[in-house]
Amino acid sequence: MLELLIVSTLNGVLYGMLLFLMASGLTLIFSMMGVLNFAHASFYMLGAFFGYQISRYTGFWIGLVAAPLVVGGLGALVERYGLRNVHRHGHVPELLFTFGLAYVIEEVVQMIWGKLPVDYRVPPLLDFPAFTIFDTNYPAYKLFMLAVSVAIFVGLLLVLARTRIGLIIQAALTHPNMVGMLGHDVAKVFMLVFGVGTGLAAVAGVIAGPSLVTQSNMAGLLGPILFVVVVVGGLGSLTGAFVASLLIGLVQTFAVSLDVSVSSVAQALGITAQPAGGVLGDLWTVTIAQIGPVIPYLLLVVVLIARPTGLLGNREA
Repeated sequence: MLELLIVSTLNGVLYGMLLFLMASGLTLIFSMMGVLNFAHASFYMLGAFFGYQISRYTGFWIGLVAAPLVVGGLGALVERYGLRNVHRHGHVPELLFTFGLAYVIEEVVQMIWGKLPVDYRVPPLLDFPAFTIFDTNYPAYKLFMLAVSVAIFVGLLLVLARTRIGLIIQAALTHPNMVGMLGHDVAKVFMLVFGVGTGLAAVAGVIAGPSLVTQSNMAGLLGPILFVVVVVGGLGSLTGAFVASLLIGLVQTFAVSLDVSVSSVAQALGITAQPAGGVLGDLWTVTIAQIGPVIPYLLLVVVLIARPTGLLGNREA
């Protein structure tokens, strides 16, 4: 039991920090532009595939640096020559634009790399067990993923709170007209934030690619849970995105790792009556692991009912 607790906690924190890497960029983009970028998970996928392609020729470490820069540059171009022109027509065209962009990116990825998973491997330098918990070897690469995620989180907070450009970005989030009157190019700030946000998603893709499956539908698999994080944390709240990411990461990881049925939980709560049969009888034998993927969406519904602005947000979802 102790082994399950430690390993699941590490995996949950790791998954939560990867979610935050993507949710942080999406949160900044929404805070500044009021746009929920449906293509955000697609930039995560591009990061994984670009990291794989670059690593084939230069190694993993060059890909770790180069792929986010390339994807961030593409994101900035999308904002400058696509989203900026659509922005003046309202929120519905913006959503349709990013929704269509997600499909375009997925089709391009399938045309170049195919539909089957690519052979994106853990770098040899980190391909060893970092430590052993009872009989379980914990990979060093997962600790590296966690370290990179935490380092970027701390760096992002320091940049936003302690640097001049961070102060300009924060001011542009709430008072763009005043920032423009002070001589700053707000449009360039928008483009910078959009590029950095997509670059953060690409970092998550590069470091998650070797550990998870890198394939053309990975954006569709992760996209919905990403929006759950942003809404539960609070639209526009970076701290809320961090809290929600860790919460969902831990809850989903523990739920999937638990091999406990609904009947066992009911008995632990003192409920001894068992349905006679039918659908209720089938539900009685369902395990927590089977309903694990649904739990974040149940949490989303509860949060929206109890607090529509999210845990730490000020804008209603």
